[in-house]
Amino acid sequence: MAKFKLTLEYDGSRFKGWQVQEDARSIQGQLIKAAKIVFETDKVEVYGSGRTDAGVHALGQVAHLAVDTKMPVKMIRQKLNDQLTHDINVLSVDPVSDKFHARHDAVARSYVYQISRRRNAFGKHFMWWVKDPLDVERMNVAAAHLIGMHDFKSFSNEKGTEKSSKVELQHLKVVEKGDKVVVHIIASHFLWKMVRRVVGSLVEVGAGRLDPEKFKEWLEKPSQEPAKFTAPPAGLFLERVYFPKEKISTEFRTLL
Repeated sequence: MAKFKLTLEYDGSRFKGWQVQEDARSIQGQLIKAAKIVFETDKVEVYGSGRTDAGVHALGQVAHLAVDTKMPVKMIRQKLNDQLTHDINVLSVDPVSDKFHARHDAVARSYVYQISRRRNAFGKHFMWWVKDPLDVERMNVAAAHLIGMHDFKSFSNEKGTEKSSKVELQHLKVVEKGDKVVVHIIASHFLWKMVRRVVGSLVEVGAGRLDPEKFKEWLEKPSQEPAKFTAPPAGLFLERVYFPKEKISTEFRTLL
């Protein structure tokens, strides 16, 4: 079987997340369905670098596709996109070693979260409108506590599905971009709902309702308090996936 690295973007608004689910529309499910039609076989494997939740988007998700074919890569991309709905787009297709694995080989993931400071006619599915004034400097003070290798159990809803709740968080910055506040976060991997709970808690800090030092407390002693601050999925994007020998960048892309 040949193996290909797929880089894709998608609007997660109408999906129940990345992972295949029974009786639910998923990104992975749509890709598998399209691949079966394109290659005229049921023997296809599509595996993503990570599972995005319902309503979460991607600017640069990576998946691998394994299938028995000699079809040129340009044609694979074109034919897959012909079968996919408008809210999923394959950006590139690259041949890779049969040992390549989109999830296991990834060394870091970059997410961005978009917060709008105003009512936005185009951003309902892609931003979180926060009406409170946000102190970005104060948010960055809190964010600095999370950088490094820490136990992020307080920011997770894994319920024991992961072997460890320790994560190496390499970068976390809150940036003002016009009418938007963007949270950019890079880590080795992410726990379920981790980014949304970090963002929601940062908003509480920026609004003045939470002390930045609380972040240190939550790392030292697990707490369920961040769960009540979980940000909605609409503003969250998987921005990029990094693989060995790729330089991790603090530059990032956003939508709108």
